Amino acid sequence: MLLQLALSQLLLVTAGAQTFQRLGTCPKLGCIFPPDQVDFLPGQYFDIRTEVHAYANGTRAGEDTTPNRQFSLTIQKEGQEAQDVTKFFDVNEPRLENWNFTYYEDLFAEDAERPTQVNAVSKAYRRIALYEPGTYYVTLNFNNGETTRAEWLVRDIDEVKRAKNVLLFIGDGMTTNMITAARLMAHKSINGRYQSQMKIDDFPVIGHQMTHSIDSFITDSANSATALYSGHKSTVNALGVHKDSSPDPFDDPKIESIAEIFQRLTGGGIGIVSTAYIADATPAALSAHTADRDQYDSIIETFLNGNQNYSWGTDWKGPDVLFGGGAEQFYTDPAPDVEPSYTFRGQNYYDKFRESDYGVALNNTALQQLPNDEKALGIFRVSTMDVWLDRNIYTDNLRGQASSPDGQGADATDQPGLRDMTVKAIDILSERHSDAGWFLMSEAASVDKQMHALDYDRALGDLLELDDTVRGSIARLAELDQLDDTLVIVTADHGHGFDVMGSADTKYLAQQQTDREKRKAIGIYERSGLSQYTDPNSERGPGPDVENNNSPVFYTEGTHFPANWDPRYTLFSGVSADPDRRENYQVHKGGPREPAVNITEEEDYYVNPEDAPAGFVVNGTLPVSEPEGVHSLTDVPVYAIGPCQEIFGGTYGNIDVFFGMAQCLGLSRRGPGRKGSTYRA
Repeated sequence: MLLQLALSQLLLVTAGAQTFQRLGTCPKLGCIFPPDQVDFLPGQYFDIRTEVHAYANGTRAGEDTTPNRQFSLTIQKEGQEAQDVTKFFDVNEPRLENWNFTYYEDLFAEDAERPTQVNAVSKAYRRIALYEPGTYYVTLNFNNGETTRAEWLVRDIDEVKRAKNVLLFIGDGMTTNMITAARLMAHKSINGRYQSQMKIDDFPVIGHQMTHSIDSFITDSANSATALYSGHKSTVNALGVHKDSSPDPFDDPKIESIAEIFQRLTGGGIGIVSTAYIADATPAALSAHTADRDQYDSIIETFLNGNQNYSWGTDWKGPDVLFGGGAEQFYTDPAPDVEPSYTFRGQNYYDKFRESDYGVALNNTALQQLPNDEKALGIFRVSTMDVWLDRNIYTDNLRGQASSPDGQGADATDQPGLRDMTVKAIDILSERHSDAGWFLMSEAASVDKQMHALDYDRALGDLLELDDTVRGSIARLAELDQLDDTLVIVTADHGHGFDVMGSADTKYLAQQQTDREKRKAIGIYERSGLSQYTDPNSERGPGPDVENNNSPVFYTEGTHFPANWDPRYTLFSGVSADPDRRENYQVHKGGPREPAVNITEEEDYYVNPEDAPAGFVVNGTLPVSEPEGVHSLTDVPVYAIGPCQEIFGGTYGNIDVFFGMAQCLGLSRRGPGRKGSTYRA
């Protein structure tokens, strides 16, 4: 019987899977969140929300446009009797809420500006947990006999702690194809054999995780980070919640993240490092719970004080380390012509963090001087931090940006790199939590951000910086005698449809007169040749004077980065989904790329006439309202070394990264108040 119900619900989901959905994961007019087919860590806190809907108009509206307020929710562990949810969890019956929302049924309705309104009633049960492993059936009874059923699994994970620390690296948007391209650019080969390799190539275990979200097969960084950190897939733009239909972005049913669980159960340290603005999705998802990733000011407040609203008072004490960009979420009273302040309730969050005993650094010099026995906040730029290529090669691009993190209009020319921030975070966490251990997330954000901009050199430069950060972090862990106690994972949250298909003779391309002639410069198969990025003496690409480029740029640091960022023969590379643009396959020396611009009053993007002027036009494949590239479906790699490394081999869902880390840290709890096992080396 249960199998038949599951199959019928699957058919409903399949029939309702469309571009425009009334509410993802809710195929019927009765909704349960968390929805069908979700997994839990034993003892993990979460919320339940039920909703009952009625169409007020549209093609599916019936005679009754008011949702029935008489509904009930039961839960049943397999092999046991069903109980009312209030009795099962020993909680009070929550108040009845109501609201309405609108959506478009399809593109025709959107074009006609003809939204469908839905009326909703709802109840929410806050901060509960399931402790016994097994299968649970949750049933919503509504509308005088209709039912919606959700099957939940509490995984059978032992309370055994095998790692004291976890260091999670996220190359945002990073794919295997990008890693292959970065290796080609930075590591020399002779007769097909690489003379050196990337640090992640040394990892003994590699797996692949599937990145699709809960109600669409293309994900964004918010719900993919939610999956990685909580074991629950979610909806685009949602952080640490299952998205409901309410207008409030903060009342959606929450799921406890690995950072919250680890700090609550062990008292261990938490580190959050990113080259993005620190309220961006990947760092934010470790402590934020909102359906709208753009609630940046509230996210900063959450970093400091946790979630105190909607009966979700946690034991969160803030991270020990918070490093990144996004100064506009911290300062107040900026100078004229500087990014305006967007802080929570107009408060100065540099002061708020200082009042909470954080040392504050606004540049790399100050960062390195922070004591290792104190909590640390480091904010190094307005918005996203500058990429490796501009910080190390084209440094003039840092000037004239009014990007200093104090908001007073100077330039942020003393920014740390990802390696600087991560190694310092390791030092602080190891000093402060030598016994309890720590969890550290370090994100190379601009792999993704520059892939969006189709600026492949900058994206791959930041990928190489990530690999160099992995190298430096493992070396520091060894120096601190922490390496054997630390699980190190390198992965991504999603991918882009990027690949390398050959080479491009940029000198020949620049001298041809028509687009069709320029395309002859592309070398495929045997004409792809060998990488010139590793040869400092290779011919340079064309500059303003096609015949003679007098602006050579070389960079050498061991074998970790290219020796020549501007060779004549470059990579013929690209993504599979993009706007109209022009390509000359050269590094963009003047700063990050802007491939398409809006030259009309509508959202209608065309080739940027100032971008790659000597190149040829490539027609886009995306809607004309999209100015940059988008994410793709591809599985992404997971590299692992250290305790529990064997867990991460194979192919699995992104939620399994969370469950693997939680298992390794011994975070499963079979009952409330249990402390779990001590660390077993």
